[in-house]
Amino acid sequence: MSVAPPDMEDVDVVIIGAGFSGLGAAYRIIERNPGTRYVILERRAQIGGTWDLFRYPGVRSDSSIFTLCFPWEPWTRKEGVADGVHIREYLCATAHKHGIDRHIRFNSYVRSADWDSSTDTWTVTVEQEGGAGALYRGRFVFFGSGYYNYDEGYTPGFPGIKEFGGTVVHPQHWPQGLDYAAKKMVVIGSGATAMSLIPSLAEKASKVTMLQRSPTYLFSASRYSPSADLLRTVLPGKVAHQIIRLRNALLEGMIWFLARKTPGFIRWVIRRIAISKLPVGYDVDTHFKPRYNPWDQRLCLIPDADLYVAISDGRAEVVTDRIDHFDSTGIVLKSGGHLDADIIVTATGLQLQALGGVTVSVDGGEIKPQHRFVYKAHMLEGVPNLFWCVGYTNASWTLRADMTARATAKLLAYMESHGYTHAYPHLDGKPMPEKPSWDIQAGYVLRSPHALPKSGTKRPWNVRQNYFADAIDYRFDRVEEAMVFGRADEKAALTG
Repeated sequence: MSVAPPDMEDVDVVIIGAGFSGLGAAYRIIERNPGTRYVILERRAQIGGTWDLFRYPGVRSDSSIFTLCFPWEPWTRKEGVADGVHIREYLCATAHKHGIDRHIRFNSYVRSADWDSSTDTWTVTVEQEGGAGALYRGRFVFFGSGYYNYDEGYTPGFPGIKEFGGTVVHPQHWPQGLDYAAKKMVVIGSGATAMSLIPSLAEKASKVTMLQRSPTYLFSASRYSPSADLLRTVLPGKVAHQIIRLRNALLEGMIWFLARKTPGFIRWVIRRIAISKLPVGYDVDTHFKPRYNPWDQRLCLIPDADLYVAISDGRAEVVTDRIDHFDSTGIVLKSGGHLDADIIVTATGLQLQALGGVTVSVDGGEIKPQHRFVYKAHMLEGVPNLFWCVGYTNASWTLRADMTARATAKLLAYMESHGYTHAYPHLDGKPMPEKPSWDIQAGYVLRSPHALPKSGTKRPWNVRQNYFADAIDYRFDRVEEAMVFGRADEKAALTG
């Protein structure tokens, strides 16, 4: 085995990202492989990932926190839809409780990862705060860095935007201390970010207008669950957590299944909820009746119908129209109308990005993730000892993230028991029809259809958005399926 240079930290696993994915990977790897040496490289100054990046008012989970949190660490707060600050607190407390935080290197921006086949190791190059560099070497690399560009959100090229005399803000980069009290605000967009922003902004702003090109399906659910409270009262904490988690996963899965199989029924249910929560005579069909079927795009959760409540109270309004151009005082609409604004929020989406934008190479040759098929939703065709964590589009992120972490830990244990030093998925030269990895029609997906690795149409290359089917597959998973294993010393002997 080669010796690492003095300025290189040598570990077994390099984990990139200290959010749900990275922390979960650390826990599962050590749980199954005690004594494994690992480091977590986090580009930000603290734990949290997405939940540290997004600091806009009202940021919260857009699914049940009982399925978003870790299955091995119960969520103990009362609410089932959690605010961003409480999610960050949960992640920090969990990392500290299990000693994971001792392995995190903050302000460490991973720029590249290069695989060396002569040693079967990855060399990871990091840019630290102040521009200094650092090197890490590991046998495995786990990307828990999400699916979008942290540096830039998506903002269309709105005509005349530079003429606007007020403040323009993207939620991904919300200015600390922005004063919006008694201000007129326009939020452009109708996705999950807009839905969580507007009720919160409406508590202080003089007026908040949601400007949308077309409506989005909104699903109202209670922020608190009396049945969850009851279960946690009568059962041990971990037992109650597992039951609540499974129940909520089943409920979310059932809604998705019904939306795909009986879209008319779900449309009717959603419309009836809107009518019951909005003022009598409100134009529901203009502002809350999408042209597409439910779950062609994500359903947006509005806890306790908070958006409808804000509209009913007169604190918020919805305008369905198109932007013609910005002027000095607001937005001129295609219909000829005008929206006055002091602050305009461009809740216009994310930019997809695989592997956090890290340059990945194998023996000096760059690997483009979007040109590779993805194996069991977490490894790349022909790339050894590399794992990528990405969640579901129709369920909580952590449902698949935890499955990915367990699959990673399982492969590491298998390789250790057989003395293998590398493993990679292989198509064996067989042609594979391609389909999109994500099958939703969301704007951020349609804008960048080839930003993510490719999905095949047959397992183990088929990326599904079905947690329960994947869970069954994992239960009967064969580690060696479509995998190539080997040892560095065997290659050395062949070339020596």
